[in-house]
Amino acid sequence: QVQLVESGGGLVQAGGSLRLSCAASGRLFISRMGWYRQAPGKQRELVAVITSGGSTNYLDSVKGRFTISRDNAKNTVYLQMNSLKPEDTAVYYCNVGVGRSDYWGQGTQVTVSS
Repeated sequence: QVQLVESGGGLVQAGGSLRLSCAASGRLFISRMGWYRQAPGKQRELVAVITSGGSTNYLDSVKGRFTISRDNAKNTVYLQMNSLKPEDTAVYYCNVGVGRSDYWGQGTQVTVSS
């Protein structure tokens, strides 16, 4: 069983920054690690993903503002969010792939005020 612990959400003014972290427990070989978000009344969407080799992919609306990174020794993925906008407000979920399985974090609220 893989457990994910997220941290780093909160309330920030537009233009501000936040850094999300997600740590996975156990001895794991994690393939991809990513962040999704879900705003009220909207579907969950992929924000950013990073492979075991370090390749990244981003949602168009966050390109140039968000940066995903990972520390394989700590089984941890980060999302640095800069120049935040009110439309970035959502619950952010960590997702990791281990073998053929997907695991999700509990979610962390990010609120950006205008």
